[in-house]
Amino acid sequence: MESLYSVKEAASLLSTSEQSIRALCRQKIIESELVGKSWVIEKKSLDNYMKNKAIEDHPLENKTFNHKPKLLSFFSGAMGLDLGLEKSGFDCLLACEVDKHCRSTINTNKPEMALLGDIRDYSAQDIMNFIGKNVGDEIDVICGGPPCQAFSTAGKRKAFEDERGNVFLKYIDIAMEIKPKYLVIENVRGLLSAPLKHRPHSERTIEDAPLSYEEEKGGALLHIIKKLEANGYGVSFELYNAANFGVPQSRERVIMICSKDGTKAPYIEPTHSEKGDFNLPVWKTFKELYQEKDLASLEHDHVEFPEKRLKYYRQLKAGENWKSLPIDLQKEAMGKSFYSGGGKSGFLRRLSWDKPTPTVVTHPAMPATDLAHPVENRPLSVQEYKAIQQFPDNWSIEGKLLEKYRQIGNAVPVGLGYALGKHLIKLMNGKEVKNYQGFKYSRYKNTCDVEWKASLPKCIEEINHDQLELLKVS
Repeated sequence: MESLYSVKEAASLLSTSEQSIRALCRQKIIESELVGKSWVIEKKSLDNYMKNKAIEDHPLENKTFNHKPKLLSFFSGAMGLDLGLEKSGFDCLLACEVDKHCRSTINTNKPEMALLGDIRDYSAQDIMNFIGKNVGDEIDVICGGPPCQAFSTAGKRKAFEDERGNVFLKYIDIAMEIKPKYLVIENVRGLLSAPLKHRPHSERTIEDAPLSYEEEKGGALLHIIKKLEANGYGVSFELYNAANFGVPQSRERVIMICSKDGTKAPYIEPTHSEKGDFNLPVWKTFKELYQEKDLASLEHDHVEFPEKRLKYYRQLKAGENWKSLPIDLQKEAMGKSFYSGGGKSGFLRRLSWDKPTPTVVTHPAMPATDLAHPVENRPLSVQEYKAIQQFPDNWSIEGKLLEKYRQIGNAVPVGLGYALGKHLIKLMNGKEVKNYQGFKYSRYKNTCDVEWKASLPKCIEEINHDQLELLKVS
């Protein structure tokens, strides 16, 4: 029989007043039953509340440091990037994250690690205090993916005019004060083209002044680069497809490597290629992952497709989408969207066994980005999401079902973090990084720092000496 707690016992366990417990019961925040004049609380309900309540900031538990290179993580999410870096040999001392579900995930798996909240609430010395160090003490790597919505091609592209964009600049300022050997910035492809300032298209008429360098595409990234270079850091970046690093998923992210010694780091050494070019293994497929992790034997937690979509999925095979339906059913399934432009390849999409998966998104059953199992009539499960993103089996993702999807879908694949970590350790040890001349890291053009800079409009370089001085962090 399920264990039951009285109000007094629950108050003792939560270190709070009995009055507070009664309020939680009345508000149905804790599942309970009123028996006579007393509340009776199930153990499971209280355990769930304790797990999901706000996690407080706390310092690093053990400040006896080992000989591994030291890592500080910001905008940590579910820690996919950090797990990959740790797998390569780093010791992650601190995570910084505001989302309560991600904080719960971090705290459940790494309760001994320092945990901070909003980066805007701390100075560089505050952050170092959490790990028992001072500004000026050696830190090998600071990594993080500042919020990307301000730069996403799906958003309004306000860059640093957006509050989330300002968090990006705070991250750089903090890093420039701590001065790690390497600063890593991870972001979406939209960062490559976001302007520093956004002028609405309705105001871009013939009568209006030409766009300034700040309003041109790429202005935001150029500002970031100038700020880093003004503080002595060398910068290189590329748009990397995770499939080129053994991840069973085609997912592209910009990774900037910023070097304290002012040099430009080489690009990350690939381990796989799409068609076996450069004598590398071909991309890992979903089928290989399924067999390797024995995913068919697991019990799967997943959302459901609405019945009206299942009608069409029952007629689709692995690797097919709405375009594989008979023409009359295509029109029926797509409605007005059938006549609109664009590829619409994410609609009614069954995954292929013989390719990496598409990018796993924060919800596998949204109409335009369906991620349906190759043969089963359901979206991908949380367990499949975890395997695709290469989280360890014992890594617990906290929260309700949709929160689990969101955390995993937002993460950097562990395998990409691992490749980055091995790369950084090679650089720190002065070892040679193999260069694959002409290797195609992504499907887009002008995505590496050299080609990107050469493609910028001339006016975008109009940053004078006085402006550069203002970018320096003292």
